[in-house]
Amino acid sequence: MKYKYELHCHTGDVSRCADCPAEKAVEIYKSKGYDGIVITDHYSPLTFLDRHLFAPQKEVDFYLSGYEKALAAAGDDFTVLFGMEIRFYGNGNDYLVYGVTPEFIRTHGNLMTYYPRRFYELCKENNMVFLQAHPFRPYIFRTNPKYLDGCEIYNGKGRDTDINKKAEEWAEKNNMKIRVGGTDFHRESHVENLSGIITDERIKTNDDLLRILRSGKFEIIK
Repeated sequence: MKYKYELHCHTGDVSRCADCPAEKAVEIYKSKGYDGIVITDHYSPLTFLDRHLFAPQKEVDFYLSGYEKALAAAGDDFTVLFGMEIRFYGNGNDYLVYGVTPEFIRTHGNLMTYYPRRFYELCKENNMVFLQAHPFRPYIFRTNPKYLDGCEIYNGKGRDTDINKKAEEWAEKNNMKIRVGGTDFHRESHVENLSGIITDERIKTNDDLLRILRSGKFEIIK
């Protein structure tokens, strides 16, 4: 049996550039035969622009709200995991983080003050995976692969351009171990571009997800 999981999903509850409520996102993915999603709301200056921009640790409940609403709507037959798309102060690069937990968000202060090398080290210390998202989108700078676990080689929003092809070539050239796909879901119209991964086993926990990502035993939905 095969299982389908979305690895890059935003909610309108948290991500300012999204307008689909978490509950609706769960409904959409269920209707499309998915077995689960990872909520990767933006942890970025834009998200906290009018919410303690320089002290987002004061807004943890708000930041977790999209994930918590999705989790409450999921039921017993659908997996909702907590992830993150982080952007540090100073540039427009985005990074996907898997294995992160709400407790980590509550106890590590302002994560936007980090930079890739230090955050990569922090991920290693806390059993998390750190990937560059859509690395060939305009105005993005590729991070030194030495400080990444891999990258997103297929982004649903980039399906009609060559950015996915370039990302895959970059990952191959640098022998990146983890190469994922995701929709970059923000709104209902993105249902036409759904991506993610297909696995041979169910993913129920962050540990399941990390084990499968590190094993490479999955297929990217394109």
